[in-house]
Amino acid sequence: MNLLMNLANIINVLSASNGASSNGMVFIGIGLACIGMGFSGIGEGYIGGKTLEGMSRNPEMYSKLRTGMIVACALAETTAIYALLAIILMLFVA
Repeated sequence: MNLLMNLANIINVLSASNGASSNGMVFIGIGLACIGMGFSGIGEGYIGGKTLEGMSRNPEMYSKLRTGMIVACALAETTAIYALLAIILMLFVA
């Protein structure tokens, strides 16, 4: 939390400087959203790996584990979709 507050203060100082354009801030926001998309991919890989591990340990639970994995991956994918939406908005609106 402290890191985010420091980042917000730095962005506030940079945007308040004389003659600064907001294009740099947009690109910083796009970069942060891309990092969020990357972490979403890492989370989906973790979900898939743990599901396969569970399937190999207990093959009788295959269908329940697969269903849970699909739901969990769909929820994890929404993070990347929201980040992509934020990137598109920052590129074309801001």
